Amino acid sequence: MLDRIDIGILNLLQQDAKLTTREIASQMGLTTTPVFERIKRLEREGYIRAYVALVDREKVDRSMVAFCNITLKEHAQAYLLNFEKQVQELDEVLECFHIAGMYDYLLKILVKDMASYQSFVVNTLAALENIGQVQSFFVMTEIKHSTAVKL
Repeated sequence: MLDRIDIGILNLLQQDAKLTTREIASQMGLTTTPVFERIKRLEREGYIRAYVALVDREKVDRSMVAFCNITLKEHAQAYLLNFEKQVQELDEVLECFHIAGMYDYLLKILVKDMASYQSFVVNTLAALENIGQVQSFFVMTEIKHSTAVKL
């Protein structure tokens, strides 16, 4: 169970994962040793899964974001697991969700431009086994993007 100090530490790290233990302790009004121990416990218990750098997609020439609904032809467990294994290997796919409703999966795809997306769909996605239907949506403007979980 998280207490207010754990929540404070997590909130600070979600805003800036490069903060030092000393900086976090200072902002929390604590000494470094208990903050260090709490961070290690939060990591051990899986509250902190990883520390990452968020890359500006525009600067690395991946400005097109597409969301893609996928329907599979067959829904036996082996087909689902095979699709999930294959999609994890695709560099263009940033996120994949198994969803309920009209579609089976929702993919978040990042590519350079429309030509790159078309090539990805025709040459890569359509080549996957058991793909039944693909429906694409393209981001015109990103209104909100956050990685922080409200605690």
